[in-house]
Amino acid sequence: MYDPALLRTFLAVSQTLSFTQAARRLGVRQSTVSQHVRRLEEQVGRPLFLRDTHTVELTGDGAAMLGFARRILEVQEQAVAYFGGPRLRGRLRFGASEDFVLTRLPEILEAFRRDHPEVELELTVELSGTLHERLAAGKLDLVLAKRRPADPPAPLVRRDRLVWIGADRLRLDPEDPVPLIVYPVPGISRARALDALERHGRPWRIACTSGSLNGLLAAARAGLGVMAHARGLIPPGLVRVPERAGLPELGEVEFVLAHAEPRPAAGPAPAQALARAILEGGDRLRGPG
Repeated sequence: MYDPALLRTFLAVSQTLSFTQAARRLGVRQSTVSQHVRRLEEQVGRPLFLRDTHTVELTGDGAAMLGFARRILEVQEQAVAYFGGPRLRGRLRFGASEDFVLTRLPEILEAFRRDHPEVELELTVELSGTLHERLAAGKLDLVLAKRRPADPPAPLVRRDRLVWIGADRLRLDPEDPVPLIVYPVPGISRARALDALERHGRPWRIACTSGSLNGLLAAARAGLGVMAHARGLIPPGLVRVPERAGLPELGEVEFVLAHAEPRPAAGPAPAQALARAILEGGDRLRGPG
């Protein structure tokens, strides 16, 4: 039997690729995270991570354990929900950014509804900036979205790199303004793309604006321009723009779970239960393929 506490620590490290970030997510010391990983590796008899002073990566056995750990914790959650006393009830207003439309987030939500049938789940899919605004206005309870620089700390779901993507056949003329496919304001990836181009003195023009990810993807697949997108969420039919195009680096982006208010000191709540399910199923929040 694998200790669920060790499995949760393993998942946190595998999703953040950082012992420090995993400790912050779990609310424990970094030494505790290291101890948990070491104990789990001793139990399985194989290394689960390759790590040095700068990087953390899953081994092949670690990638295999990722799926096992998530499924073990899912079954445990179902058992706790069944035998753990009063069922969760109430209304849960959950917001997810457009970035996760093509991931396996629906599977996480389906399992949550199955485990907590008396929770009224209300889903809003919007731009990250809009979701943060609605959260601050008290119109949402829990948000899965990109973190803005000024946002308060929140549990990290995953860190990714923003890259330029477009159709494989697209060719950019260095003498012409960069044709951009962007979300409307307050899109976070839009702001990052414009800031990067302005800093590097690269002219640009808006080729397409859409509040829908499907609208942006249609424009990109048609070869209308390039868009800034998380590297781990690149949709089918699009590729990274090669470095020879001379586009500036966009840096990293963090996807976080932001709560409307501090978590209660005691007692379960629908938002906490869904947050836990998302954190433990974070390996599903990647692009198709």
